Amino acid sequence: MILLAIETTCDETGAAVLEGTEPLRGSVPRILSSVVSSQVGLHRRFGGVVPEIASRAHVREVVPMIDEALKRAGLGLRDVDAIAVATRPGLVGALVVGLTAAKSLALALDVPLIAVDHLEGHLYACQLAHPDREVYPCVGLVVSGGHSSLYACRGPLDCELLGGTIDDAAGEAFDKVASLLGLGYPGGPEIERAAKSGNPKAFRFPRSFLREPRLAFSFSGLKTAVLYALRGQNEEKGAVEPSPQLTADLAASFQEAVVDVLVAKAQQALEQTGLKRLGVGGGVAANGRFRDKLTAAMDAMGVELFIPPLSLCTDNAAMAGVALLKLAAGQVADLDVDVAAGLVRPKRQA
Repeated sequence: MILLAIETTCDETGAAVLEGTEPLRGSVPRILSSVVSSQVGLHRRFGGVVPEIASRAHVREVVPMIDEALKRAGLGLRDVDAIAVATRPGLVGALVVGLTAAKSLALALDVPLIAVDHLEGHLYACQLAHPDREVYPCVGLVVSGGHSSLYACRGPLDCELLGGTIDDAAGEAFDKVASLLGLGYPGGPEIERAAKSGNPKAFRFPRSFLREPRLAFSFSGLKTAVLYALRGQNEEKGAVEPSPQLTADLAASFQEAVVDVLVAKAQQALEQTGLKRLGVGGGVAANGRFRDKLTAAMDAMGVELFIPPLSLCTDNAAMAGVALLKLAAGQVADLDVDVAAGLVRPKRQA
């Protein structure tokens, strides 16, 4: 079974070719190729993703990426047995580009179309990265530019949302703080780079909900705290040029606060669910400080930790390999399937 997967949820145009055999019996798809066209250069001067620019870039890149993925896999369109595409959540215009391409190919090739949840894909990347290990059932933590969410995952297609951010996602906070500090875009790598020479204890930034039982995140207040530390609460919000050391200390203290919250909430989710495995996906999972502290915390708890390699943490089409499970379960989409921008609201905590 050859699967062609397409990813256009935000600002990365991705295509991948995967080969699967018997997914319902535990066989993990093999990635034959995975290519991504980054839009970082297009959005850098804006300090964040501009939806219209992202959509237009997807229009230009989606067909070349599909061609390149097939070429690298040594296959042609007629070898494809099914088409998968992420249809939620994401930017509406961006999602529509990928879905339109997928529908067109499915119709022209007369093959099944499978709609994939982008966040389920992020978590399934853990299984793709560890094909010889049992990842599920697990607690799933997705940390990216648009999402900070916790799931109880009984299986790849059975993920219950436990809680998520009530304002900024972790990755969004990294981008905004990097902009405040005059660093580059995307903010995650820039903050991490600056933090290496900083003191993570230089500023006592807030860690929202750290000791509360509810599984929720909030990083908006943390972002404001960095702003006040940089400019003062009573000053006009004009341009500020902090010294290199102040920049490093602010970056390190901010990063430490985000990491502490993410690790603590993952621990709480594990304790509340009783699960003994943690799968992590999303671009923020590429952060070295986060990976180090999370690894130490999970070792102390006796929990198996699964984090994909960096290439599978950021947005990519290969993680849509979860579509082969959906296909085997008969979950095929009709050609009138639509996109959905939003995320299901977290369930209420008792």
